[in-house]
Amino acid sequence: MKIAMIASEVTPFAKTGGLADVIGTLSIALERLGHELCVIAPAYRSALQGNFSLRQIGLELSVPLSDRRQQAGVLEASIGKNVSVYLIRADPYFGRENLYGAPTGDYPDNDERFVFFSRAALELLRHKPVDIAHCHDWQTALVAVFLKIQPQNYAETAAAKTVFTIHNLGFQGVFPQSAWPLLNLDPTYLTPQFLEYYGSVNFLKGGLIFADKITTVSPSYAEEIMTAEQGFGLEGVLQQRAADLVGILNGVDDHQWNPWTDPFLACHYGEKSLAVKGDCKSALLRAVGLPEKNDTPLIAMISRLTLQKGFDLIEEIFDSLMERDLQVVLLGNGEPHFENFFKAVARRHPDRVAVEIAFNEPLAHQIEAGADLFLMPSLYEPCGLNQMFSLKYGTIPIVRAVGGLKDTVQDYNNETRTGTGFLFQRYESSALLAAIDRGLAIFRDKQAWFALQRQAMGLDFSWDRSAKLYSHLYQQLLT
Repeated sequence: MKIAMIASEVTPFAKTGGLADVIGTLSIALERLGHELCVIAPAYRSALQGNFSLRQIGLELSVPLSDRRQQAGVLEASIGKNVSVYLIRADPYFGRENLYGAPTGDYPDNDERFVFFSRAALELLRHKPVDIAHCHDWQTALVAVFLKIQPQNYAETAAAKTVFTIHNLGFQGVFPQSAWPLLNLDPTYLTPQFLEYYGSVNFLKGGLIFADKITTVSPSYAEEIMTAEQGFGLEGVLQQRAADLVGILNGVDDHQWNPWTDPFLACHYGEKSLAVKGDCKSALLRAVGLPEKNDTPLIAMISRLTLQKGFDLIEEIFDSLMERDLQVVLLGNGEPHFENFFKAVARRHPDRVAVEIAFNEPLAHQIEAGADLFLMPSLYEPCGLNQMFSLKYGTIPIVRAVGGLKDTVQDYNNETRTGTGFLFQRYESSALLAAIDRGLAIFRDKQAWFALQRQAMGLDFSWDRSAKLYSHLYQQLLT
């Protein structure tokens, strides 16, 4: 099949989070199955100024936007063996310091930027038709809308089927009604039945209504977003599309995340050489300035510091954690309140707590290899990647039983010695603390601990498994 991945970011050209990694690795995994892939993304400043081999393909796009047409160029690069990456170049929209906004907030013209990008992607597909147009998150949801409502404008690729993947329903692309003229759609579509949403225009809602199939990034999340608790106001729309909604778990790039080969590690190990993991722990403790105490459990966090990730629970129990024999390392950035909180506890406990408020890829790998336990007590979690990295590195996750966390971590049973981590159900700090205490107790039983680590490391989260499920979904659409 010919498949176009259409997304607002893709590794290595532009990245703010896991979406970019998914687009790159899933495309390469699908290529390995014999499909012909291309990726369409904006040409951000990071791509233009990076050390990439970008080629002009001699194609100028004339993109309809409101009552005018905007021009765009197309640059080409490649990933994998032969996956073409087409970057839409329109510097007034994408030649900015950041992808979606400044530190003070989102760019005020994000509605115009991503209406333009969705239209530009379809203009490109007129020249390079595909069987499947796979769109990701609200920034590209309108591709499915435009293709379904206005097929006469895109005759060359109008037969393509559309798949829309929700990576995080909490971000929907909701804009005031003043944005509606940008879309060039009949006013009958600005109604609650279609794109209108409590007096606003909701881009993601359009993707949910008009895409041929909808996917989420884990099976449990697909079920959860049809409830009022996690539907973010769109649970009714999702319930109506339940027959076309499927959850497919994200994968892990085995080439990038592998303790046997990871170039960021001081030493390498596997499930049969776990003693070497202790050397990685010593190297990590030295790197972050904590005393080398290999017999003291080291608890790690790598995350955006937000309420969604459960940091209010961690804040509530932190004094109790400091009453226990353990060390803590945290890497991440996010909401100023949580950044300031962790800076303060690091100053109060310099021999117990190490904090780096930053994005640091080498250190993230070193933490995954060197830590003993990994905290991920999310309020909701569409998929999550760090718990899968942790399992692969023998760093035992402590997670809330929600979304992709529930789908990837099996709760440890001390009687049967089965399981791969420690889960808790209620979103309460006491439940989180109880799960941590369970993990600390098993850590002290070295025979049980090593067996638990080996079980965790034996799991398969490769993209090949997920790519086969996507391939099957595409085939269903075409037959």
